[in-house]
Amino acid sequence: MKILKNILIGLVATIVIALIAAIFLKKEYSVEREIVINKPKDSVYHYIKYLKNQNNYSKWASMDVNMKKEFKGTDGTVGFVSYWDSDKEDVGKGEQTIKGMVENESIDYSIHFIKPFEGMADAYMTVEPDHDNQTKVRWGFVGKMKYPTNLMLLFMNMDKMIGDDLAIGLKNLKAILDK
Repeated sequence: MKILKNILIGLVATIVIALIAAIFLKKEYSVEREIVINKPKDSVYHYIKYLKNQNNYSKWASMDVNMKKEFKGTDGTVGFVSYWDSDKEDVGKGEQTIKGMVENESIDYSIHFIKPFEGMADAYMTVEPDHDNQTKVRWGFVGKMKYPTNLMLLFMNMDKMIGDDLAIGLKNLKAILDK
């Protein structure tokens, strides 16, 4: 009986310590990758501003060929929404909205994850001239995990998890645009 009591006290103490620690742990994460594409900036921007084109280069879009996709609004403009729904847990269900654009410079997105977990993140793509007729493209994510789920950031390497997928998407984009 005493052993069980000590185990219970230890378990409660561990949970309390973890919850207290979560108060002081970071809640935000950011991930960014970049690549140089052998096309002028305006040409690259004109391609990436259309959210539907992400289906051609994003790793996530290629993870389920049977994924249901729906669109609302005018692609390439603020307010356009791309919905996805997949039976595959690593793809899930959600929506991405173009929330801001600076012509020939950047596109800002809001991403609402619905399944397998509820969450929000912001994403962006930027373009800038690199050398003669070359363009540096940056693709990034910025997110926030609420207390106490921010404890997961101790055990998850968001930079590697998301960053590797961004890098694959950028390599796919380069292969399409460098043709």
